[in-house]
Amino acid sequence: MTFWILTSVMALGLALMLALAVLRGRNGGAPAAAYDLQVYREQLKDVERDLARGVINEADAERIRTEVSRRILAADAQVQAEASGQAQPRTLSIGIAAGTGIVLIAGTFFLYQDLGSPGYQDVALADRIAQAEERRETRPAQAEAEQSLPPRPAPQADEDYLKLLERLRATVAERPDDIQGHTLLAQHEYNLGNFKAAYQAKSREIELLKGDASPADYTELAEMMIAATGGYVSPEAEGALNQALRRDPNHGPARYYWGLMLAQVDRPDLAFGLWDQTLRNGPEGAPWINAIRQNIEDMAWRAGIQYQLPEPGTAAPGPDADDVAAAQDMTPEERQEMIRGMVDRLSDRLATDGGAPDEWARLIAALGVLGERDRAQAILKEAQQVFDGNDAALAMIVSAGIQAGLIE
Repeated sequence: MTFWILTSVMALGLALMLALAVLRGRNGGAPAAAYDLQVYREQLKDVERDLARGVINEADAERIRTEVSRRILAADAQVQAEASGQAQPRTLSIGIAAGTGIVLIAGTFFLYQDLGSPGYQDVALADRIAQAEERRETRPAQAEAEQSLPPRPAPQADEDYLKLLERLRATVAERPDDIQGHTLLAQHEYNLGNFKAAYQAKSREIELLKGDASPADYTELAEMMIAATGGYVSPEAEGALNQALRRDPNHGPARYYWGLMLAQVDRPDLAFGLWDQTLRNGPEGAPWINAIRQNIEDMAWRAGIQYQLPEPGTAAPGPDADDVAAAQDMTPEERQEMIRGMVDRLSDRLATDGGAPDEWARLIAALGVLGERDRAQAILKEAQQVFDGNDAALAMIVSAGIQAGLIE
């Protein structure tokens, strides 16, 4: 109801302004020539004053009087002509004003009926989040999404390459437990555009790895599934991405596709936070960073966030080259201890000096990886208090909480 009141008042106000302009017409104001007459008369007085003070001589004064008098006669003739002209008919003016108002108000109403959403009510934030979760849970499965796409054209490739691929398919069929064979088959099927065959081979490869699959393996599986559905992130692709992020919460490609999934289920706020943090972490020039750069401003707009795209190379602070080199020579226990030390230093600095939202988010994610859920939960609550009212920062913090398993 509030919407209709506001739009009606705005339309009525605009109609009244136009009506007043029409009704005013040419009436109610002196013609322009009348103002010219006043100026010319003042000029004659100035000539007499200048002559009396000796500023000009009699010959110049006479010449000026003649010119000004000529202009007075011309202006007076114009005033008389305009005064004798017919005034704008009042009845016609009222009719035009009323018609303009009716067309404006009625046109606005019918245009909204056609292009707008009559009856659409404001939705509370909690309700929108609940709707997004329902959409996420009920969205089409992988097979259903693939079936909805039009048939793909036959792949175009060199005949010799196709023959080699047929031999590879036959070899893999004869040796179903050959991991390397499934790896090669998945790559070549994907290169040829046979995305379903590609992710089926990749899925079998991961199955044969028996828990040793890397985050990159799961991300490649999800990417092949997404390609098979034309860019749609299905529940099955989400499951593969979840496996990748469980193994490495900072895996860039998986974070990009996870943000894409969040956007598709109408959570651009979480998608923006995740992408913004990923963008700042870099590395600059990576394919997923370039993809984020191309889409993050639109994502921020959808989330209702004022956003300034950072300049290339503006990465979040992290371990330097010496830290990375030292970690390569460490045992797993020593590496874990080094990570814990870095996390503790970051935690101490944020507690004393504060920091950027991406640093708080990185601390929460790191504590989740280390298994310190209670500490991560406390940091999450503190960060939400620190950045209360900052939608962009809160989206980033919540995204980190989801990755750490603190928020369902």
